[in-house]
Parts: sequence; structure tokens; C-alpha cells
Amino acid sequence: MRTRNTLICAVALSAVLALTGCGTGGGASTATGTPDVGLNSDGTVNNPQNVKTDPNKLVFWSLFSGGDGAYMDKIIAAYNATNPPKQVQSVMLVWADYYTKLTTAVATGNGPDIGVSHMSKLPELVAKGIVQPIDTYTSVAGTQWGNYPDASQAGVTFDGKHYAIPLDTHAEIMFVNKAYMDKAGIPVNSEGQVTIKSSSDLLSMLAKLKPVVGDGNTALALTQQGDDPYRVWWATYFQMGGTPIVSDDGSTITLDKATAVKAADFLHSLYTDGYIQPGIQDHQKMFQDGKAAFLFGGTWATGAFEQTQGLDFAPQIFPSLFNGSQAAWADSHTLVIPTNSKRSDSDTQAAVDFINYVSSTGALTWAGSGQIPASSTVTGSKEYLAMPYRSEYLEEKNLAVLPPHNENFYALKDTMIQNLDAIWNDQKDSTSAIDNMVSEMQADLS
Repeated sequence: MRTRNTLICAVALSAVLALTGCGTGGGASTATGTPDVGLNSDGTVNNPQNVKTDPNKLVFWSLFSGGDGAYMDKIIAAYNATNPPKQVQSVMLVWADYYTKLTTAVATGNGPDIGVSHMSKLPELVAKGIVQPIDTYTSVAGTQWGNYPDASQAGVTFDGKHYAIPLDTHAEIMFVNKAYMDKAGIPVNSEGQVTIKSSSDLLSMLAKLKPVVGDGNTALALTQQGDDPYRVWWATYFQMGGTPIVSDDGSTITLDKATAVKAADFLHSLYTDGYIQPGIQDHQKMFQDGKAAFLFGGTWATGAFEQTQGLDFAPQIFPSLFNGSQAAWADSHTLVIPTNSKRSDSDTQAAVDFINYVSSTGALTWAGSGQIPASSTVTGSKEYLAMPYRSEYLEEKNLAVLPPHNENFYALKDTMIQNLDAIWNDQKDSTSAIDNMVSEMQADLS
């Protein structure tokens, strides 16, 4: 990977809000009553430049505006209650704008003390100089690198240096509505899970579920555009034996077109055969509302589902549909220290102390959201293993196929999603769409 010291400044800075509801310990401030903040229903803001931050606290930019945000609030509150040298103030950005705003803020010298990066985005942030190496500080903080899987460590290491501490693995799994299984006569095991060993098994179950779910409901909940069907295609592609997306040196797209087409055709058939209701906008909510028998969704939904009254569900790993493979999609949240020449060395140490706490001591709380903690000490603890549901998909941490270590991956992902969406929505045939996708992806690398 090449690195460069010149930051790319994109759009004007606009971006932060202290998360609400952190409880005691000085965990967060609130934008309530602040003029022109533009507070959204999920706690994010449109005009964060109008939000006052505490100069005596470390500022943490978070992208956790979903159900997992409440769990991060708890961790921050608990950390602040330990009376550290510097307390932490959470700020929450609109997810869609997060990386653009982080890039711009760092470029203008206004970046936060602490940030979050998906592992798939981290190579780009490192290449642009947006985040800094942390080994000097983790050695003081007592970071136990041996507690993190090799794949997680590899994902945050560049030129032999760690640039982040892994927080979790969040993977695509399957959720089962047990009431519909009973209605369709589909057996479940003692954990409420179904047995799927091939695509034929899945199709057989969907055929039984389709007539019994009722009007307006769906046998399988999945959107028809964006990240969600892309993640299912990703799992299917690798289960079919697909080659890596890009070469190790990052110069060439090595995706197997024929396998990519087969994977796309399989998923497309689930739409055309009526197993997925067309036009679903929020497949997670549809399942949560009891309107779907199966859901292909993220581990992060578990925490919300278990708090939903009347939802009799069970999670399980993404089903093995082809070749006996259990490959699935996954990414990882990592905690980073954005580059900031104005920040003192002692504040940087305090910031690393915090991210070390979150990824270790705080990770059991984070597991409440449904995410799989990166720390093996946490996932091997009695407390974690006693939590309901989590053990049912813990092995996804090792089975899932993480994105390649490539600074252009987000551009590649956008290109894949745009072309795959054309297939799901019958705008292009799969062969033409995949041909175009590979051509555009190769251009993304240049």
C-alpha cells in the first residue's frame, strides 16, 4: 500500500453531535436547545458546527446511529465513571456523510480525537493520512494484541504498524420467524433454527412459506437495492468458489466473471420467483414487525429483535447454499485516532487508553447490540457465552470473508452495488452487468 501525506479535502465541514442518553459520568452532551443544529430523529445533526463541545474532554466521532448506538453510550458512560485523565464526549454524525466529513475535518485541522472506521475503509484512510499509527500508545495502554484474531490484526496493520484497534465483526446471518416455520410445517431444532445444507433446501422451504405468510408479507425479507442484496451476492459468490475480488498487489481485478454471474442469477431468481416481496425498503423492520419468515440481515439486528415484544425468532449463521461452503459477508468496526497536529501527546495517549478500554472491557456491553466482539477474551468468557443468541452465530467471526485490504475498496463496492442493482431491478441481464462491473472496477484501481 502506498501512503501519502497530502490529505484530500472534499466538501465543507459539517458534522457532529453529542450522543444523547449516555446516562451518568459525563458521557455526552446534547444539542437540545442549540440553535440551527438540525437535530434528526436518530440523534444526528445537519449543522454540527453549531454544537458546542467541551474543550476539557476528548471528542469521539461515532457513526453508530442505529440500535447499537445505545450500547456505545453505555460504554462511554462507564468509562467516564472511572475518572480517567480525560473524559470522552460522544458526537454522532449522519452515517451517509461520515467519511466525507471526517476527511474534511482532518484536512482542515478540525478533526476529532477519536473516530470509527470500517475495516474495509481503513486502507483508504491510512493512504490519505487521515488516521495515525498507534503502537507507541497501545504499548502504554496495555493493549493485548494476542486477544485479536489474525485476520482482524492484519486488517488494521499497514507497513508493520497498527492503525486501529478492532472492535467487532459484523456479519450477514439468517433470522428465522418460528411462528411461520410452524405454520408451514418446517421443522426447527431446539434453538429454533432450520437445517439448510444446499440451495435446494432453501428453495424448498421458501416454496412452503410463500403461500402461508399472507398478503403483504414475504417468505424472505431482503431489499432490492444497495448493500443488503450485495452482501447476499458476496456470500453466494464465495460459496460457489469465487476467486478474490482483487489481486494482492491491488493492481488487477481478479473476480471470476462466470461465478459472479451464477451468483447473481441465483439471487435474482429469488426475486423473480416471488420469494422476496418486490420493493421492500426496510427488510429488518419488516421482519421485526412479524411480516417475514426469513431475513438475511446483519448481526446488529439481534439486540433490537430480542427487545421486540411478540417476536419469536432465532438467529443462525448464513446458510450453506453451495459446495458445502459456509462463506458469508462481514466487515469490522475499528477504533482509530484521526491525525491532528494540534492534539497533545498526552491527549493522544488518553484517546488510545479509551479505545483500548472500549475494545476490551467495554466489548461485553457492545455484544449486547448483537455485534461479535473482536476480542477473543470477551467471546470466550462465561458472561458472553451465557448471553442468549450470540453463540448461535459466533463462528461467523472465522467463516466470513472480509473485504480485501485495498485503499480503493469503497469505490469498488459502490461499482459492484450499482451494477448488481441493475440486475435485481431487471435493467440489465447478469452477463452484461457483470462485464460492465468488472470493467468499471478495473478503472477504479487506476
